[in-house]
Amino acid sequence: MWKNIVILLLASALAASLLLRRGAGSHAAPSGTADLSPSRPVPPQVEPPAVLPSLPAPVATPTEKGPPQETPAIQPPAPLNAVAKVLQEARANPVLTGTAIGFCLIDSKGAVTMDENAGTALIPASSFKTLTTATALEILGPDFHFTTELKSTAPIQEGVIRGDLVIVGGGDPMLKLDDLKAWAADLKQRGLVRITGTIRVDPSFFSGSLYGDFWNWGDIGNGYGSGVAGLNLNHNRYIVMFQAGPEVGSPAQLLGINLEVPGAIWKNEVTTGPADSGDGVMIHGGENTTAIYLRGTVPLGATKFLARGAVPDPARFAAHHFCAALQDAGIQVGSPGTGTGPAKKGASGIATSIAPASPSHSLLKHDSPPLLDIIKSIHKVSDNQETECVFRMLGLKAGKPSAEVIREHWKTRGLEFAGLRMEDGSGLSRADFIRPLDLARLQFVAGTGPQGIAYKASLLSENGLTWKIGAMSGIRTYTGYAKTKSGEEYSYALMVNHYTDGKTVSELCRLVLDAMMGL
Repeated sequence: MWKNIVILLLASALAASLLLRRGAGSHAAPSGTADLSPSRPVPPQVEPPAVLPSLPAPVATPTEKGPPQETPAIQPPAPLNAVAKVLQEARANPVLTGTAIGFCLIDSKGAVTMDENAGTALIPASSFKTLTTATALEILGPDFHFTTELKSTAPIQEGVIRGDLVIVGGGDPMLKLDDLKAWAADLKQRGLVRITGTIRVDPSFFSGSLYGDFWNWGDIGNGYGSGVAGLNLNHNRYIVMFQAGPEVGSPAQLLGINLEVPGAIWKNEVTTGPADSGDGVMIHGGENTTAIYLRGTVPLGATKFLARGAVPDPARFAAHHFCAALQDAGIQVGSPGTGTGPAKKGASGIATSIAPASPSHSLLKHDSPPLLDIIKSIHKVSDNQETECVFRMLGLKAGKPSAEVIREHWKTRGLEFAGLRMEDGSGLSRADFIRPLDLARLQFVAGTGPQGIAYKASLLSENGLTWKIGAMSGIRTYTGYAKTKSGEEYSYALMVNHYTDGKTVSELCRLVLDAMMGL
């Protein structure tokens, strides 16, 4: 049974690493433009999948209400000795010297059954997303939708809007270019043939920076670190395609971009690496920048090598592509000769403005998929941008910082976090900390709560094991549920930080999960 799970985890993590960290690798794609289909990225530097770390003596505490509380350590029951043995051997492994390992296992009654350094806060990476998703399910509800609206400053009269079109963002992380094309087709069907003004956007739904304050410079230009705006389109990502040079060290050719990034100035410094070097492309951008640096390497022999980047100005990006969609539908934008209309399709686009001109006419609305579907996507592909939109929505709805909303919500459920630092909702920040004890408690409380069935079903699962992985360079975490041979369901959290050998950590994880499932 576990061979299948391990193979699945290894395959998914390796695929995430190759396809998402720095692009889709050498997958063939049409040359040049809009045929390249972006896919969602995952956490940076994903290594092979992981499992749980080292543990000494467990802590037990029966609980009737709320989450388990800490009590004096006791010796693990006999069935758990196999797990304890694996963790003990990990502590003695010289390869893991200096590695921080934390593990907590909670039984179906809420008692902490095993505790390995579970009271020490560690960096969670993407397993941190479960804090955001579990909270959102309970506060916003599984049927919650983000809404994007199209307005105008004047009505449609005789096929003409004598004014501007304004896209009013609602923080939807799932809005696609096809949705804007559907709007254009709808307007055409209503008889619209011309807009005398321009395309404006209102992304003010979410205020502040596109990025978390503690996101790394090496993250924010790459697709997995795409910005979070009040108006998002195609996850605010684009795909660049390269062809390797004739020899190692020679320049790689930039073949094209799948979606035009208006105003971008491309600085291609990508070179050719060894044939087996894999994805070495790094993209450096930043908020509202025009200079985008493409650096690193692609493997020798690659003819169509894809890498994903983050759009530096999501609002302008959305306005630009909506204008193109309107043109494709046969709707003229701007007045000829005024300089407000695009010179040609694919050029830099019309002059857009972030300040809408008091749009008073509502034309169209687009609702996102229900929140539960978004959360399933978050848990499946570990999408940072989707998670951050949900995280920011929690704060916006409550009128206070999102992290405060999350703390207060779980406190009412009897779960009061200690040692928690929450600088974002996705775990992309290495400044995020949480104790394995609290991460496991969260799973227990959420799983037994009003949205417990939906929450559990939204996680990845196979053969009784349910999980959300977190992986960055030197960080590996797992949290979720394990249904044992006896039929009992445990909540667990495994966190491994500051290691140098990913293969050893992957083997440790496999052994711990195997032992845990043998209970």
